[in-house]
Amino acid sequence: MFKRLANRFLPLVSNDVGIDLGTANTLVYLRGKGIVITEPSVVAVNQKTNQVVAVGTAAKAMLGRTPGHLVAVRPLIDGVVSDFEATEEMLAYFINRAQGVSKKMLGPRVVVGVPSGITNVEMRAVKDAAMSAGAREVHIVEEPIAAALGIRMPIREAVGSMIVDIGGGTTDIAVLSLGGIVRAKNLRIAGDKLNQDIISYVRSEFKILIGEKTAEAVKMAIGSVSEGLPGKSSGNREALVRGRDLITGLPREILLTDQDVREAISQSIDTLIESVREVLETTPPEILSDIMRSGMVLSGGGALLHGLDQLLSQWLKVPVVVADDPLTAVARGTGVILENLELHRDMLIEHEDDFA
Repeated sequence: MFKRLANRFLPLVSNDVGIDLGTANTLVYLRGKGIVITEPSVVAVNQKTNQVVAVGTAAKAMLGRTPGHLVAVRPLIDGVVSDFEATEEMLAYFINRAQGVSKKMLGPRVVVGVPSGITNVEMRAVKDAAMSAGAREVHIVEEPIAAALGIRMPIREAVGSMIVDIGGGTTDIAVLSLGGIVRAKNLRIAGDKLNQDIISYVRSEFKILIGEKTAEAVKMAIGSVSEGLPGKSSGNREALVRGRDLITGLPREILLTDQDVREAISQSIDTLIESVREVLETTPPEILSDIMRSGMVLSGGGALLHGLDQLLSQWLKVPVVVADDPLTAVARGTGVILENLELHRDMLIEHEDDFA
């Protein structure tokens, strides 16, 4: 009786907030409003005063352009907290901004998505950062489960489903059934690794040093994993890249083609395909037959890499589809959990015992 009353009246005095705490971008879901924030996971700090001067988009604009006393940092590496204080400041900024004019009497109830397979210490860091940022209650959910909920996969049913969530720092490969993970693998090959591959390739082949923002822009503009994609012109796509000549030290620009990008990221893509194959090889045959019928789903920003779904399908002999709006799948999933926390409680990583 008391719990029913509490569930009825708590929304009047407390907000519910879902957070996709990503290495590259953080998305915030406010119950009743939807996704209200999508910003880079970057914090700019003044080292003289130890004060945060910018968060999100404003801080990302400073990457590679700061004077000596300012440093723009990414407080999450491979999906886990590497700089606790910066993460706390970033979460506080996003939570306060998300609540906006509807700030309530009590701190918000927060659901945070984390990569599968992270350690108890890493989960404790996420929980503590969220509590320090003003959360009243923190629940942790693994990102592949949140993403599957966000795109309405039937993961509670007695049928196998497979999702590959390719984020900025990590890729989560998971086989799901009856509300839980049957097989999973977490991979440190994702968007950031592909950016580094492009930087290394341009340095090696053209003797030019480019920044991470430039590499990401090239990947998004002309990145692909196969030739002759439907709806694309048959000729090479090109992007103008500017950087520093490593021999003369002077500025220089070159034209990169989609073939260059394919060559640069080919080894990482091969590793990704092999990792998905390994998960399939250990999946129980009944679930495998379900996956062969319904296919696997790609989510996360990496799902937008041109031709990746076709390449995976070709090599693994399984239908592959890209989720609708793959970038927001995890954030939408945290929203689904917040709509009925009691129903989805068994899918959460319960922190009291796990952190003891």
